[in-house]
Amino acid sequence: MLTDIAERRRPAADALKDWGLAHRFAGSGDRAGIASLVYDALRRRASASWIMGSEAPRAVLIGALRLQQGLAAASVSALFSGERFAPAPLSAEERTRLETATLEDAPPEVAGDAPAFAMPELAAALGDDLLPELKALARRAPLDIRVNALRGRREDVMPALAAFDAAPTPHAPNGLRIPIGADGRGPALHVEAEFLDGWYEIQDEGSQLAALLAAPQPGETIVDLCAGGGGKTLALAAETANGARLIATDGDPRRLAPIHERLRRSGALADVRTPRTGRARADVLEDLDGRVDRVLVDAPCTGSGTWRRNPDAKWRLRPNSLALRTAEQTQVLDRAARLVKPGGRIVYVTCSLLPAENETAVAGLLSRWRGRFAVVPPDEVLAAGPASLRTAVRTTRHGIQMSPFRTGTDGFYVAVIARHG
Repeated sequence: MLTDIAERRRPAADALKDWGLAHRFAGSGDRAGIASLVYDALRRRASASWIMGSEAPRAVLIGALRLQQGLAAASVSALFSGERFAPAPLSAEERTRLETATLEDAPPEVAGDAPAFAMPELAAALGDDLLPELKALARRAPLDIRVNALRGRREDVMPALAAFDAAPTPHAPNGLRIPIGADGRGPALHVEAEFLDGWYEIQDEGSQLAALLAAPQPGETIVDLCAGGGGKTLALAAETANGARLIATDGDPRRLAPIHERLRRSGALADVRTPRTGRARADVLEDLDGRVDRVLVDAPCTGSGTWRRNPDAKWRLRPNSLALRTAEQTQVLDRAARLVKPGGRIVYVTCSLLPAENETAVAGLLSRWRGRFAVVPPDEVLAAGPASLRTAVRTTRHGIQMSPFRTGTDGFYVAVIARHG
């Protein structure tokens, strides 16, 4: 599978699915274990290659067992016994490198397991925290849920999840964190009765905080411009107790497919406007131009802030994909600018750590609409969130940057831009 992912540059989830279909004899435990090995190897692909002196999938896997799972050479050797289905025994060189090779002289992109071309952007965003942040991005992500305030309080649902050792998230007031297993996976919360009854949604704490910092108010007209599956739409509805007029849409109608069932389950109220495709395509928000109080732009981006969850994505990233995303961000921000009324606000959110998608995108909007918009100071934006976040988060000229090392979340950027005229 590692060979397939590398050669075909395809998502790991697709490769794992195809392997499972072709090997139906493998039980769910085997599939979960294999998936864990694949994702761990992708998380540490560069550093594992460095210590093993080879980029071959076997070498990457061996190195990842040491770096990601902390196995000693003797333990790895026992797994590579050559018996039955086990891989061939370690060579003398493999064992020596496992025992002696280090990352002391490795460049940051190797020690931090990140694409080399993205390092200047990452360094500009993370500064002295560059290596700690990259190492945090290479670890397994936690399993977070957001308790649906439309159904009840966090304290109300905690007893039902006691068997999973659910504990409050460090910052988000409605978040719970569930420990993951040794295989890197959490429990199947989507089959629990409380989930089916809409008591909670699976959502990273950073995403929860982004919706909170949007500061939606009852009585407002709010557009979720890039709603996708509806995670932040539901959070906005809960935050306003269904007291706002909430409109959700997305440029790709396929991404909206899950939102209808999620709205039904949660009790959230939103008007979903699905654009048509082809020649009949029309602007489904035209009637709202200049009339919206708050526009949430959860912009399409490279997803560099989610590398903990999608480690394969960082190795598929290329300079041209960054250029494509920044062009899309320009387009969607300009659409938001036409929607928002004087005195209204644009809340710009990405799950990225790259300034080209964050600070530069906001600066571009300010330049194109000179005199019409101004950034809300980050300290003022943070006032809508918990006090603990204010001391943990990294603030920038235009916005707020959450990150695994500093806030324990995925990498989320939030900027709020107010329209003057």
